[in-house]
Amino acid sequence: MIVQPLKVVVIGGGAAGFFGAITCAETYPQAQVILLEAGRQPLSKVRISGGGRCNVTHACFDPAGLVQYYPRGGKALRGAFSRFQAKDTVVWFSDRGVQLKTEPDGRMFPITDSSETIVDCLFEAARASGVQIRRGTPVDKIFRQVTSLNQPLDTGFEIQLKSGEIFKCDRILLATGSNPQGYRWAKTLGHTIEPPVPSLFTFTISDPRLQDLAGVSVESARLRLGVGKTQLEQIGPLLITHWGLSGPAALKLSAWAARMLHDCNYRTTLQINWLPQYNPEKLREMLLAVKSQLPQRAISTNCPLPLPRRLWQSLIAAVGISGEQRWAELSNKVLNQLIQELSEGKYQIQGKGVFKEEFVTCGGVNLKEVNFKTMESRICPGLYFAGEILDIDGVTGGFNFQSAWTTAYLAGQAMGNEEIKN
Repeated sequence: MIVQPLKVVVIGGGAAGFFGAITCAETYPQAQVILLEAGRQPLSKVRISGGGRCNVTHACFDPAGLVQYYPRGGKALRGAFSRFQAKDTVVWFSDRGVQLKTEPDGRMFPITDSSETIVDCLFEAARASGVQIRRGTPVDKIFRQVTSLNQPLDTGFEIQLKSGEIFKCDRILLATGSNPQGYRWAKTLGHTIEPPVPSLFTFTISDPRLQDLAGVSVESARLRLGVGKTQLEQIGPLLITHWGLSGPAALKLSAWAARMLHDCNYRTTLQINWLPQYNPEKLREMLLAVKSQLPQRAISTNCPLPLPRRLWQSLIAAVGISGEQRWAELSNKVLNQLIQELSEGKYQIQGKGVFKEEFVTCGGVNLKEVNFKTMESRICPGLYFAGEILDIDGVTGGFNFQSAWTTAYLAGQAMGNEEIKN
């Protein structure tokens, strides 16, 4: 009797799809692993990430600390990270000849500073482990295999390609990212989908105070927004752009407030503290000190605070201080207005921009319907999930890739097993 090898199909040729396919093929050499990618160029998001350098992961090697960077999914990932975390990612790539380096902010990149290094590594690992990669092979529909009485089997699937080709498999890994088609397949197979909305984006703000300041940045600003009782804030570097605000503080706030901002159609009030290291009393003391020591100096050219000159000049103009006005002429009323402008200026968000070419969503497959020890569906045996198709998203800094590596690794470790354990 000839025993047919277990057939595993991975749908999606991104980071999670490749990593899951490779892990399965390496762990279960007897299994037949096929990766289906609709496009002609797999790993497209890996190629453009980190400005073409690929921010592989983040140098946070404590699972309990790592989950703090996920606005959604952190709780579910806690156990998963105890089995495969950032440190394991570093070792995995190192074992295959790719060394990673850590930048001051904790982001980790290949020492070549080229995403092609990661792409080449994943392609070579897939080839060496026997993964069959089929490009330009879009899937149309997925069905559970049925008995002669039209009852679903405990395992087994039929995949219909857009070309009309149909083939059967024992396991499926859905690693389709935020592609709506992936959500539809998961829903067809019984899963609940949390409505996907954008995460990790910049803020569109048209305000005279920011006009002509594109490229100006501050090392640390506090951004705060809130609707009703929900108040969210982030502190970090902030960059003024042609369209509004970007930089880590804005991007992280956009992630944590993704649903709130979606619900208000990306139109709300943002409060900015340009100098969160100083409380209002300290700001008053510093401003009064320069008024006392340099009373005849122009306010516009004598800033006592660690702010970019152009930003300082724009903020003082906003409270009515002219370019020639001297410190001795600063009234208490205008001083109070300036302190308020520096510590709690209000700006109107009028929309969202994109973060370079990287697009992250929150939403996806409901995490309660997935076994995070194996990434197998609790509803449809033999179906696995990895990556962004899940309702998981991290802030900027390599965290979204890390959740992709982790969930794909766990799926790959489990789905080549001859026995389904759900």
